[in-house]
Amino acid sequence: MKTTTRVCIIGGGVVGCSVAYHLTKLGWTDVMLLERSELTSGSTWHAAGGFHTLNGDTNMAALQGYTIRLYRELEAITGLSCGLHHVGGLTLADTPERFDMLKAERAKHRHMGNETAILGPEEIAKLSPITNLDGILGALYDPLDGHLDPSGTTHAYAKAARMAGAEIVLHTKVIETNPRPDGSWDVVTDKGTIHAEHVVNAAGLWAREVGAMAGCVLPLHPMEHQYIVTEEVPEIMALLADGIEHPHVMDPAGESYLRQEGRGLCIGFYEQPCRPWAVDGTPWNFGHELLPDDFDKIEDSIAFAYRRFPVLERAGVKSVIHGPFTFAPDGNPLVGPVPGLRNYWSACGVMAGFSQGGGVGLMLAQWMVEGECERDVMAMDVARFGRWIGPGYTLPKVIENYQTRFSVSYPNEEKPAARPHRTTPMYDTFDAMGAVWGQQYGLEVVNYFADGNEPRYETPSFRRSNAWEATAREVRAVRTGVGINELQNFGKYRVTGRDARAWLDRLMAGRIPAPGRLSLSPMLSQKGRIVGDFTISCLSPTEFQLTASYGAQDYHLRWFDQWREGDVQIANVSDTRTGFQIAGPRARDLLAAIARQDVGDMAFMDVRRLTMGLSDAIVQRVSYTGDLGYEIYVDAMEQRALWRALWDKGQAFGIKPFGMRAMMSLRLDRGFGSWMREFSPDYTPAETGLDRFIAWRKPVDFIGRPAAEAARAAPPARRLVQMVVEARDADVVAYEPIWLDGAVVGFCTSGGYAHWSGVSTAFGFLPADRIADGLEVEIEILGEMRPARVVMAPLWDDPRMRA
Repeated sequence: MKTTTRVCIIGGGVVGCSVAYHLTKLGWTDVMLLERSELTSGSTWHAAGGFHTLNGDTNMAALQGYTIRLYRELEAITGLSCGLHHVGGLTLADTPERFDMLKAERAKHRHMGNETAILGPEEIAKLSPITNLDGILGALYDPLDGHLDPSGTTHAYAKAARMAGAEIVLHTKVIETNPRPDGSWDVVTDKGTIHAEHVVNAAGLWAREVGAMAGCVLPLHPMEHQYIVTEEVPEIMALLADGIEHPHVMDPAGESYLRQEGRGLCIGFYEQPCRPWAVDGTPWNFGHELLPDDFDKIEDSIAFAYRRFPVLERAGVKSVIHGPFTFAPDGNPLVGPVPGLRNYWSACGVMAGFSQGGGVGLMLAQWMVEGECERDVMAMDVARFGRWIGPGYTLPKVIENYQTRFSVSYPNEEKPAARPHRTTPMYDTFDAMGAVWGQQYGLEVVNYFADGNEPRYETPSFRRSNAWEATAREVRAVRTGVGINELQNFGKYRVTGRDARAWLDRLMAGRIPAPGRLSLSPMLSQKGRIVGDFTISCLSPTEFQLTASYGAQDYHLRWFDQWREGDVQIANVSDTRTGFQIAGPRARDLLAAIARQDVGDMAFMDVRRLTMGLSDAIVQRVSYTGDLGYEIYVDAMEQRALWRALWDKGQAFGIKPFGMRAMMSLRLDRGFGSWMREFSPDYTPAETGLDRFIAWRKPVDFIGRPAAEAARAAPPARRLVQMVVEARDADVVAYEPIWLDGAVVGFCTSGGYAHWSGVSTAFGFLPADRIADGLEVEIEILGEMRPARVVMAPLWDDPRMRA
């Protein structure tokens, strides 16, 4: 065993072997993989081996498609068989809501190029004659679905990696991982110490324990999972005699998945009375064992399966596989550089390893070798969970995810587990005012305020919900008087130091403002893609405030740390600096009523330190609603004092609180994009219009400048536009395909109902050479083609915003 390596991968399951293969494929051949037992120990060996492309996140779905297509390549490279069975798969719908979800997924697949289809009961019966179709409305069919041999596939990854130069060392247990001052690592094993430039935690069931060796808490938890393999089934034998293999069938109503296994069937369950496993840590001596059979917890699931697939009731049980799989709170993997640690990478929480393992390996290898991924991977970025998260929060969220794995996933759904957890000083006040709560990054955020006898919850729906009237009411209050909204859900950073301005000039593509002013700027990756959408406020020559998305805190802090240089200090003040925004035609009157200083000359994009009531505050004149508006920041301990001052004085001006539902409607009027919708690492400034905020003339080699200038010289093939949609009772959410001349030519990024303008609207990408004001297109919403037209000017613009 060698004692130095460029990359040390800990874990020999399918994910670790995939990472090793992809690193060597991209040219890093000095790779060592350590496995404490045999390859496939842990979850891999007892996996059911199914694979599918269905995923609510389009980038995850694309990576699952990549994974599935990779298997033939592995077989060709290694000569080993992955045991592939491309049998296709059906996902059944037994309710209108579930059918809406499948139609929405099919629509997403159109612009992704996935060849899925919506089938009716008669077509389902032809593909799956063993399915009882009572109550079934339809299904989503994916021809790529299938299953494979978990062991053979893992060994194919491993052999391909070895052929390219990687070293795989078995029966070697990692005991410690110790960082060196230069960012490299000493990986201490029971066979000796290895000095590695990079460490990859692909330890699967033991990822929590391996992470703890490096001082990090990974939000993961193993869950017991059980599936059954039957004896021979006559109906399957009959199909085999005709040369037909039965497709996969996912029955969300029964919380089950079913596939053919030899001459019988395999069926697994995501049962409600589920059980977490190894709550206090995974035993190191666990590996190729199974858990005791537990039919009691799947009793109801089995009874439902007998009704859906009557052949099961007559089939004998050949074997029961009951083992643990590791989940993150949202069910997606944890991948990427771990915030706060140099050269330490996560590749764990991949519970669907044979659907996602190839994509995870490819993205992580690109991240390590090239500095960034080819697509937005926020859905699986380990930084999507903040450092506040711990085992106490993780466990109930993982249980909830397991129990709802086959539930309908609504775009407006707010899941209840582990809530409320993180709250601001205003929580009790807003709750007493009728707040209907959502959550972002673990924080309770007001979605809207229920009035009178309105219910204190929003009905989950793909169509317009019961929040409609409340949202419209709050929109009107802002546009006609003054609205107040909490500022907590912004990420906020205090940047100070002698070199703060120079560092920001290099970090940000836009102009760095003079003292007393603020600016808007994209932050770019080396390849010119958008990794941040910031407001920069200059408080003094050596002090700045940056504001951006609250949910991107660790993502942005990791980026800051990567590029920090000189005398620069960065403090995350997201939870210690908070306050309110006030917006509407009476906002200036309210500000003047509580400010000790004169604010009449405060211009658009000004920032000042003012005394607001009892508090010292940072006040900036800017508004995401499109109105005359101000953001007022104070110490979190003084937020309630600021509220009392604003609320009491605001009564004379008709002040009303508003939530995020109204905020997202108000921004549609003005045509403002949103982070991770219109602006994300999938897009460039030239495509989205953010290039207008790039300071092309500044004499600074800002990050991503060559790529941004190349995009400027060669205009992009697609551009972001806003459209007015002739919707019925359902508005655009995201990723609906846009049709022109009978073909899909683009997709939507977000949308909704602009209550003040009185229209349904959407943002989306269209071919740049076809864009024109009034261009008529169609948008597919829940399987229905709806007319839409491009609008080149904002739906509404109030000159008071800038006056």
